[in-house]
Amino acid sequence: MLDALEVATTVIVGLMVGVEFSVAFIMNRILDALPEDSAQLGHAHGGRMLGALMPFWYIGSLVLSAIWAVAGWHHQGAGLVVTAAALLIVSVVMSILLLVPINNRNKTWTTDNRPADWKEQLNRWQRYHYVRVAVIVAAFTLLVTALT
Repeated sequence: MLDALEVATTVIVGLMVGVEFSVAFIMNRILDALPEDSAQLGHAHGGRMLGALMPFWYIGSLVLSAIWAVAGWHHQGAGLVVTAAALLIVSVVMSILLLVPINNRNKTWTTDNRPADWKEQLNRWQRYHYVRVAVIVAAFTLLVTALT
């Protein structure tokens, strides 16, 4: 049973890392290359779509990692799993405090109501997102390492 939990947790966290990596290094580049109005509207649409899914994915990944840490406490690699879970906590806190407020504003903007500093706000979101991606990549790496 623990083996199935380990694999499921690693796959779910790995998929989340893949999506967030793609957002950071592929989708944002594509959107930023669009004409000005289209770029912001694309970011807003992406924020609505992924903003609805990611809270469950982040919290679910954290819960699965915590269950793995408890269930595998006396197994080799438990410290790595605990550290990975701590990093996932950091990613959730970062999301709530830094990224979600910007995303919540952005997803309501249109060409008629967006603020003058909208580009600066999106750039700030992207910088925070790069840090969050690094944090979840580190967590994923620890989980994979704990499997070996």
